[in-house]
Amino acid sequence: MSDTTLPSAELQTLKSQFFKSLAHPIRIRILEILVNGEVKVQDLQKALDLDQPIVSQQLARLRATGIVVSRKEGTTTFYALSDPMLAELLSVAKTILNRRLVGIHSLLSELRTETGARHRRRVTSRR
Repeated sequence: MSDTTLPSAELQTLKSQFFKSLAHPIRIRILEILVNGEVKVQDLQKALDLDQPIVSQQLARLRATGIVVSRKEGTTTFYALSDPMLAELLSVAKTILNRRLVGIHSLLSELRTETGARHRRRVTSRR
């Protein structure tokens, strides 16, 4: 593969920063809520069952990387996804993880079957 087909180091760094900003369970939960539309900070706090400073910290990180946008209406701040394709990104990630978990579930079922068969053979041989 030639170097001209690879993204620049700057672009790779930008992508890495983007994914790092998603790399926290609370941030993912926030985005999953925002997929349904704009939400007041207070409603996010209630939905997440977290204190205001924690929610604000995570929202600040998402806002700093441009993943969410905010708007004020009086003293109330609303948050929304900056790009509707973020909902698609979350959906694709969910699909990938579901496929992986189905594979793991299959292996666990196979392990249970194998363990059960071994146990039955041991019990039968003791008789």
